[in-house]
Amino acid sequence: MSAPPALLRLAETDPIGVATRDLAAGEQVVLDGVSLTIAEPVKLGHKVALRPIAAGERVHKYRVPIGSATTAIEPGAAVHTHNLKSDYIPTYTLQPGEEFAEEH
Repeated sequence: MSAPPALLRLAETDPIGVATRDLAAGEQVVLDGVSLTIAEPVKLGHKVALRPIAAGERVHKYRVPIGSATTAIEPGAAVHTHNLKSDYIPTYTLQPGEEFAEEH
């Protein structure tokens, strides 16, 4: 029986993989036939970029947007609060040109 993959992609379009175990910086992992070098230590259950992610790009996990990249993220880099702004935290500020809807 072979060892489970080090990373798991939850949906084919996700730009991230989820670590199935702790990963060490410099470790080589293979997912879907593509080899990645892990850039920094990644804990079990945390996310790793599988491809370049542009600053401002929405990041999806299991096809659901979980945040927006605050900086460019290279393949093999950890994806967490240091480079990802959560889309789950509610905000009560408005973007330019938007206004609150009135309830009737």
